[in-house]
Amino acid sequence: MRLAPLLLALPLAGLPAQAPTLPVFRDGQAQVVPGFADSTGWIRQHLWVETGFDTDGDGRPDRVHVDVTRPRQTDTEGLKLPVIYETSPYFAGTGNDRSKLWDVHQEVGGDPRPRVSQEGPPFRPDRTRISNTFVTTWVPRGFIVVHSESPGTGLSQGCPTVGGPNEELAPKAVIDWLNGRARGFTSPTGGDPVTADWTTGKVGMTGTSYNGTLPLAAATTGVEGLEAIIPVSPNTSYWHYYRSNGLVRHPGGWLGEDMDFLYDFINSGDSAKRDYCNATVRDGEIAAGRDRVSGDWNDFWADRDYWLKLGGITAATLMAHGFNDWNVMPLHTGHVVEALKDTGVPLRVYWHQGGHGGEPPFDMMNRWFTRFLFGVHNGVEQGPQAWIVREDAARDAPTPYATWPNPAASPVTLHLTAGGGAIGGLGMAPAQGQGTEGFVDDVAIGADSLAKLPASPHRLVYATGELRQPVHLSGTARVTVRIALSKSAANLSVYLVALPWEDPASRRQSNFSLITREWADLRNRHSVSEESAVVPGTFYDMTFDLQPDDQVIPAGKRIGLMIFSSDRDFTLWPEPGTELMLDLDGTSISVPVVGGEEAWARAVEAP
Repeated sequence: MRLAPLLLALPLAGLPAQAPTLPVFRDGQAQVVPGFADSTGWIRQHLWVETGFDTDGDGRPDRVHVDVTRPRQTDTEGLKLPVIYETSPYFAGTGNDRSKLWDVHQEVGGDPRPRVSQEGPPFRPDRTRISNTFVTTWVPRGFIVVHSESPGTGLSQGCPTVGGPNEELAPKAVIDWLNGRARGFTSPTGGDPVTADWTTGKVGMTGTSYNGTLPLAAATTGVEGLEAIIPVSPNTSYWHYYRSNGLVRHPGGWLGEDMDFLYDFINSGDSAKRDYCNATVRDGEIAAGRDRVSGDWNDFWADRDYWLKLGGITAATLMAHGFNDWNVMPLHTGHVVEALKDTGVPLRVYWHQGGHGGEPPFDMMNRWFTRFLFGVHNGVEQGPQAWIVREDAARDAPTPYATWPNPAASPVTLHLTAGGGAIGGLGMAPAQGQGTEGFVDDVAIGADSLAKLPASPHRLVYATGELRQPVHLSGTARVTVRIALSKSAANLSVYLVALPWEDPASRRQSNFSLITREWADLRNRHSVSEESAVVPGTFYDMTFDLQPDDQVIPAGKRIGLMIFSSDRDFTLWPEPGTELMLDLDGTSISVPVVGGEEAWARAVEAP
């Protein structure tokens, strides 16, 4: 009788043992598996991974806070699975005292008014969970989900540095731990060792905005085990986030933001370390390097520029960005795509017509991670390299192109004809002896208002005739201006627009009246790292790129070039009254037209 329980626990003779729970794939995608989807059995743990750096000055390597969510089968059946990993400085909360932004009432090249720092978010030492994002999406499909907090945020040790090397090395340490090359512990100091013997060591990273920046940062280290990344609207260069061609310029929606405000915004780490971190990082390194007087490139910005480190990337890269993202602007993804597309790194880009954020369609992400984390040969790395959501299409219905920019696009150079105080001409035929036209800076008038006005002394507009056919622009427009200032420095703003200007019906709707834009400092006409003097009244040439774009301008519209000075949504706000004079013969814009000059000539009426 005592043997009965033992007999009942064994499989009956001739019957197979219960089959193991395994991932299931269909159409090249990981499917929800009931055994993985039962959240009551999920194993959740939090721990600290030891890094190789000490940014808080305590003489010990900083440890980063990590949490893990994995199916119970990784314990009960010894199943090893790959990891979807998100890291962020935002998980423990953020500060948002916008009264502590920089005062933008500042002359270009002048000294900024002092800024008072805000207190960082409160330190909460009792937190045991970091985040639940991605958990219900990926764990049921057979992935483990890992989160970590950036150095100096939440329960991670160290100091926040906003793009410093520790932001690359912290996720690298976590990936090293997942592959047995770094140490994990049950507490931030001391503690018992924790190993990751439940994973294959293959890791995919994703996230949006700052959370999309960090996968790219980790990938630049070339860390073994990071197989795939999906950065969404990533900031890939902090100088290009806060500056434009040497001009102090702010991200859309955050007028007055700079590196030190972002530092305060994320500074949620141990309150006992904040005095040291504030003095060393915010009031030390950042204050010495950000330079809100000249806006020039320097070593501080170089240390925070992932463009200089793209050669380290081996992870398969699927990038996503909106062409109307005026927070993290499209060049952040455009530059990385251009740099990687001939390197042999598996690369795809998903562009949409919206603003900040916007993941690729889920099946695209699933196929990407399934291919590179599970090794399922679903063909995702073959075929079109670019997927672009056309103007009237749904986000999950992008149009494929062999690559981006559209291979059929070539530059068409357009020249100005007089009349820009109202609306001058814009066409392929260069005109000579056009002379000069001027305008007066006044930051009180917004760019959209300037574009709507039939005439204004505060801007110049040059436009084509009405389009007989749609014009498809794909790539990066480049403008050359020959301009003189009445002062030694001024903001310079250049917009490419579709006229007549139409406001969007809602804040969520893309504004197709704005095609693209860019800003510049004439003092940086020769170099972004060294200014050249501007003598008032002297004409100077400057050439620079506008933001990348891919847009079909409908028939009936006119394509216009608008040139003005201060942009109240993005630039500093100097006192009104600076006069700017444009030499029309020396000014032109090159636009990337699908079909080139032949397509342009068919579509555009003479101005």
